[in-house]
Amino acid sequence: MTAPVPSARFLIVGPQGSGKGTQGVLVAEAFGVPQVATGDIFRENVKGGTELGKKVQAIIEAGDLVSDELTSELVRDRLEQPDAAGGFVLDGYPRNRGQVDDLDAFLASRGEALDAVIELSVPREESIARLRQRALDQGRTDDTEEVIANRLAIYERETAPILEVYRERGIVDEVDGVGTLEEVTERIFEALAARGLSVRHNGGNGAAA
Repeated sequence: MTAPVPSARFLIVGPQGSGKGTQGVLVAEAFGVPQVATGDIFRENVKGGTELGKKVQAIIEAGDLVSDELTSELVRDRLEQPDAAGGFVLDGYPRNRGQVDDLDAFLASRGEALDAVIELSVPREESIARLRQRALDQGRTDDTEEVIANRLAIYERETAPILEVYRERGIVDEVDGVGTLEEVTERIFEALAARGLSVRHNGGNGAAA
C-alpha cells in the first residue's frame, strides 16, 4: 500500500518588494498546486462576467473596497475548483483576523487545514530600495518613497496580528528573503522539507521539481 501524498496547503506572506509573488509561483509549480492570489481572482471573475465578478466590478467602480465577506466568498469559490483539491499557495489572503476565521471555517468544513505559512522576511530598507528600483524600471512616478513607506506600514499593521495567530499554531516558517531568487527559493524548500513537506518530483501528483 502506497503512502498518501502529503497535502500542500500554504500561505505565503511578505512585504511589498519581498518577492512573494514570484516565490509563490515557484512553490506552487514545485508542489503541483495552483497559486491563488486575490488580485488574480478579482480580475478573472470580472473578466469572465461571473455573478461574483459583477459584484466586485460594481464595488470597484464605486471606489469602495471589496468586503471581507465577498473576498472570502471569491477565495472559497476558487479553492473549490478541482485543481486546488491537493493543495494551493495563497497569496494576499487572509489579510486580517476576520479572513483568517473565514478560511479556518472553510478548511475545517473539508477536514483540512493550512500546512505551513511561509513568511518572507525582508528589512524595511531593502523593501523600499527594491520598490524604488521597480518604480524606476517601470516608469511609475506615483511610487514615491512616501507612498511606498505607507504601503509597508499598512502591511506591518495588518499582517502582524495574522502571523501571531499562525505562530501560536506552530506553522510559520520565517525565511530570509534577501539573496538571489534561487537562494531564497532553496531556503523555502528547506523549511518546508523540515516539516516533511518535500517538493513533489515527476510522478508525484504530476509535478516537476
